Amino acid sequence: MEEKLREENYKMIDIYKDTKVYIVCPAYVKTGGPELLHQLANKLDKMGIDVTMAYYGTKEEDKKYRNASFDIYIDKSMKLEDIEDNEKNLMIIPEVRLWLLKKYKKIRKCIWWLSVDGIYTNLGISNCIKTYRLKRTIKMILKNKIAYSLNIIKKADYHLCQSQYAIEFLKENGIKDYEYLSDYLNKKYIENSNKIPEKEDNVLYNPKKGFEFTKKLISKMPNINWVPIINMSNEEVLDLLLRSKVYIDFGNHPGKDRIPREAAMCGCCVITGKRGSAKYHEDVPIKDDFKFDDKEENIDKILEKIKLCLENYEEQNSYFDDYRKEIIGEEEEFEEDIKKIFKIQT
Repeated sequence: MEEKLREENYKMIDIYKDTKVYIVCPAYVKTGGPELLHQLANKLDKMGIDVTMAYYGTKEEDKKYRNASFDIYIDKSMKLEDIEDNEKNLMIIPEVRLWLLKKYKKIRKCIWWLSVDGIYTNLGISNCIKTYRLKRTIKMILKNKIAYSLNIIKKADYHLCQSQYAIEFLKENGIKDYEYLSDYLNKKYIENSNKIPEKEDNVLYNPKKGFEFTKKLISKMPNINWVPIINMSNEEVLDLLLRSKVYIDFGNHPGKDRIPREAAMCGCCVITGKRGSAKYHEDVPIKDDFKFDDKEENIDKILEKIKLCLENYEEQNSYFDDYRKEIIGEEEEFEEDIKKIFKIQT
């Protein structure tokens, strides 16, 4: 990642001796976003900062709210309702919980933009196009709700951006104080990158991401071994990535997505669209000829690229070596950035 992202508009977050840091997270959930929230807690804890996971969506009868997969990161946890609304404390919230900015009055508030599209989920308008037919009505609803949400966003004391996509979103909406804090992959993908078995001619895709366009690719060339990544355990996904040659992703890329990086570390050639973070080289730093707009006129070009990756795998795969080097260094950069952003006051 370019150094300018870490220096521009730099704003430290002071951590005092009696500061309590709360990281807001959905209970029980095991996805990339919650894992990143737990990874931050882990790093802050190792710095000697008093940090606790604050879970929402908890069940009254439960005593544990954390998904067991994240037990390796941190022990301290509580319900969201138990946060101490004190001016020296700090609450870090993902962008999908913006309403918390209004609920808490005294505590310092930091939005961590793990995605941009999450703001639409927060507004409850992600499916508005299916609900409202008139384009004029849709535009009015979006304009009004986004404007309302931006007023809420400005109540935050700090902004952290996981992607260049998020940085550009804040800039476009007049928010100038932010700092770059990305993420890193689970160690298992780094460790297994040296254990890649013989590759199979599989082209992998996530049916939950950009499937309307992917269906067109599949129908145009059904003889390719298209394999959906669905209803699999983490271990099964890892095994499939290690055995396969190509991963395609024409989804919306709401943040700096993990699965393209996981696929690359497992030795896959990665082909993406240009939506969301995939538009930015800073977020998905692969060669331009592996990125395509998801348009009808590009279908033949995309299929030709897929065939090239299958038939000349070794050559095409070598173009991702620099991408993999960046991915390997992400955890160290994550730690360095945290130390710059969170300033412990003695």
